Amino acid sequence: MSVVIVGGHDRMVYKYKQICKEHKCKAKVFTQMPANLGAHIGSPDLLILFTNTVSHKMVKAAVAEAEKYGTNIVRCHTSSGNALNEILDAAV
Repeated sequence: MSVVIVGGHDRMVYKYKQICKEHKCKAKVFTQMPANLGAHIGSPDLLILFTNTVSHKMVKAAVAEAEKYGTNIVRCHTSSGNALNEILDAAV
């Protein structure tokens, strides 16, 4: 299963990827807005938005790209490791 995480804290990127690996998921993490975010996202199985730590512009770009491919979108206000664990437990 492929997962894209948008938002979160820069110092947690390694932890997010480690948690996804424990759930047998491939992960891409974007804590900052890269140029052409839509091209970087691709067509994942699940898009996780940590809404507390992400700009509206980044959310709009990620959601627009995810809707093209019918990707499941999960919004979470907190960007903790426990929140990510709960989301992946429910998704897998």
